[in-house]
This record gives sequence, C-alpha cells and structure tokens, in this order.
Amino acid sequence: MKPTRATLLLTRPEAQSQRFAEAFRERFGADWPIVISPLMRIAYLDPGDLPEHEFDLIFTSENAVAGYARLINRRAGTAWCVGRRTEDAALRCGFRTRVGPGNAAGLVEAIRRDYAGRPFLWPRAVHAARNIATELSSAGIETIPVVVYDQQSCEPTPEALRLTQRDAPILLPLFSPRAAIIAAAAFPDPAAALFIAAMSPAVARAADKIPARRLVVAEQPDDPSMLAALGALARPDKTA
Repeated sequence: MKPTRATLLLTRPEAQSQRFAEAFRERFGADWPIVISPLMRIAYLDPGDLPEHEFDLIFTSENAVAGYARLINRRAGTAWCVGRRTEDAALRCGFRTRVGPGNAAGLVEAIRRDYAGRPFLWPRAVHAARNIATELSSAGIETIPVVVYDQQSCEPTPEALRLTQRDAPILLPLFSPRAAIIAAAAFPDPAAALFIAAMSPAVARAADKIPARRLVVAEQPDDPSMLAALGALARPDKTA
C-alpha cells in the first residue's frame, strides 16, 4: 500500500509561512499538501527614548530589522546580522552590514573577535532565546538591549486542529524555541503522527513536550537546512 503523504503544517506568521511553502513546493512538488496556521503574530512596539550616542547594531531576525527601522530614520553604524536573510532585510532598509554564520552563538563570537570599540544596540523581541547583551557586556562590549517587537500567540485555525486530530502524518517545522512552546500549547494531545524538523538543538529542547514520532535537527539554522531535514522526514519509509 502506498504510504500517506505527510501534510506540511506551517505555524510561522503568514508572510514567512507563504514564503517557506513556496520553497518547499518548488523542491518537493507543487501538489504537496500544506496547511498554514500562524500561531504567532508580530506586534511592533515603541520602546521609548533610544540612546543618542553613536552605536553599531545587532540584528538577530528580520522582524528586529523591521521593528527598529520603523522607529528611526538614521542609518549610521554597522548592522551585524545573524545570517543572510536578516542581512537582506537590513540592506533593503539602508543599513551597512556585516553578516554572521547564521546563529546567535556564532554572531557573538564574530563580534567579540572583530570588536572595533563602538557600543552596540540590540533591537530584540520580548522573548529571546539567549541574552546577547549579557554575553557581550560580560566580555567588556557595551551592548544595550531594546525591545522592538513581540511574538504574540494566536489560536490555531480549525483546519489545523482537524489536521492534528486525524490519524495521518504531519511534517511540522519549528524555527525557534518560542515557536515550539506555542505549538505544544496549541496542539496538546494530537492524534496525528508528528514528524518535527527543529532549526537548532535549542528548538529541539523546547519541543520536548510535543509527542513527536520523530525529530530531526537541521544541520544549519537556515531554510535550506530545514528543507533538507523535512525531506529526510518525508521519505516514505520514515512516515509510513
């Protein structure tokens, strides 16, 4: 009997989910079943007065770029970006950039190695997987955190709830620890067999309350590696 093809369930905000869905179908087939049910929405915040002295910037997400760029017209200093996609967002907003290896730990190491003596401003989310400001400040690098956006949880769509209560496989990519925590709360007792692709070991640890049939950690914290991880999970001998 031909195994049931696993449905891809995307829970990122709508625009990011649509972009990933297009990349997934381009790689695995235009007819692949996909359900988009954002479990988070981005709410931009006004942190009040920002430091007036000159500083370089640290961006660890596209949302941080957008959240900060809307607050200030000045584009002075260098924006250190966690990876290529974040750098692309910063370049579109007019920042001069340097790019890290794709993860926060590598970005911190790069900043410590090439520190030029200027203080840093770190536009961040309400919930952050690691405290970059504390790590850099402990190394003698002045870093001021400023909260510019929140990832607010949303209720799953009825279609997503029905999907998780069917006896059928689901591919569930999780891109951040917060996404994993929210997904665990949104789907507390799934009947479906969940096959999870986690973007990092930290995401995998945050997903420990989700009853996964199998979990794979992406080799690199980027979309191509997540697609590769999902491809491994989607093999018929793994999802049957």
